[in-house]
Amino acid sequence: MREVAKEGRLSNLETPPSVLKLRTALHAKAKAEPEFRFYLLYDKVHRTDILSCAYARCRANDGAAGVDGQTFGDIEAYGEDRWLGELAQDLRNKTYRPQAVRRVYIAKPNSNKKRPLGIATIRDRVAQTAAMLVLEPIFEADLQPEQYAYRAGSNALDAVKAVHNLLNTGHTAVVDADLRGYFDEIPHGPLMKSVARRISDRHMLHLIKMWIEAPVEETDDRGNKHRTTRNRDQHRGIPQGSPISPLLSNLYMRRLVLWWKTSGTQERLRAAIVNYADDLVICCKGTADIAMQTMREVIKKLGLAVNEEKTRICRVPEGSFDFLGYTFGRCHSRKTGRAYLGTKPSCKSIKRICDAIHAETERHTLTRSADKMVERLNLKLKGWANYFRLGPVSKAYQVVDAHANYRLRQWLCRKHRAQGKGIKRYPDRYLYETLRMIRLPGLTRNLPWAKA
Repeated sequence: MREVAKEGRLSNLETPPSVLKLRTALHAKAKAEPEFRFYLLYDKVHRTDILSCAYARCRANDGAAGVDGQTFGDIEAYGEDRWLGELAQDLRNKTYRPQAVRRVYIAKPNSNKKRPLGIATIRDRVAQTAAMLVLEPIFEADLQPEQYAYRAGSNALDAVKAVHNLLNTGHTAVVDADLRGYFDEIPHGPLMKSVARRISDRHMLHLIKMWIEAPVEETDDRGNKHRTTRNRDQHRGIPQGSPISPLLSNLYMRRLVLWWKTSGTQERLRAAIVNYADDLVICCKGTADIAMQTMREVIKKLGLAVNEEKTRICRVPEGSFDFLGYTFGRCHSRKTGRAYLGTKPSCKSIKRICDAIHAETERHTLTRSADKMVERLNLKLKGWANYFRLGPVSKAYQVVDAHANYRLRQWLCRKHRAQGKGIKRYPDRYLYETLRMIRLPGLTRNLPWAKA
């Protein structure tokens, strides 16, 4: 979800004509000559237009400071052109060296576990984005259509639709796969071979190697900082959160997806892969047991590991499975009661947005105005509904709408020290017409899938 929102923000940025021209030329060359190796790319990374475009993208994405503590405000106070000029000079002179990645932990949805996230310095984020602007169109020509993440013109909803279409064409035995620590376990040697298959520019290769081997800095409970070099020592792992990581993760996953097809496995087992980042399902026509065993063997050869606790076979419609926030399985028409194979927002996704609404309306937010509160709630509700708009969403919308309604009333009662549940004092008309809170059920009128 987070990556989908990020893609949406970045897609609104206009790419300068000179940068677009370069990217178009690189993509055309890569598409026309699948075996061609690009030998002169490093000089493009420190071009003024490339770095300026990279900075604009990083600025739009915002983000926290890295280990150096430098913020975008600091850079703009110093002078953006001056700052970019110094970065370009270091890249040109090959004196550029990435700094450590600051590691933070964010809570996993519906779990007590936390996921590590690497925050590179803004300087490193801009340099990586500049490299991505040059490399992305080359590798885009090689990525498989079954890979939907981090690509222009495709998103998570396209992956959801692809799975839905496969289920409705008889691929109802599904391998719901989970890879253990995919980003942390990608082996550097095979990954760099995947890059070098297309890139022969040694300076560009060295740049990528420095980024994936960068040390990690963590702060313990006492505020002490510790640095580790796990990636360099074990020769595996790419930092989640860095701009270059999505491209590299897609490139390595391509090995699995491409082998699955070129080896004849897809045709032989009648089993199709749908991949989004490190999420993976294999939709089969009755051959799921063999497909899962084959997938395990290939994953092992790639130097990765399957999370056996979370990997399972699901046979639809007897069972159901979750993928990218949606539950796939048997649905029923609200008008006729007819059963069909479809999608709907998963229970976990509904709980996640309800938890977010709850956190937004806690007591510590009482200093906000009612208008500001509704504005913040509307942003969350709009974003959620914009993604969860496939399949019969009406029931999910009603649950989320009722929770937002209840929490806002509670918040208003606390703010104005009113007794009771606030139903009479703050009726629906006040919430939806005066404060203009979004009413989710009304949005389904324009969603053809939601009427099913």
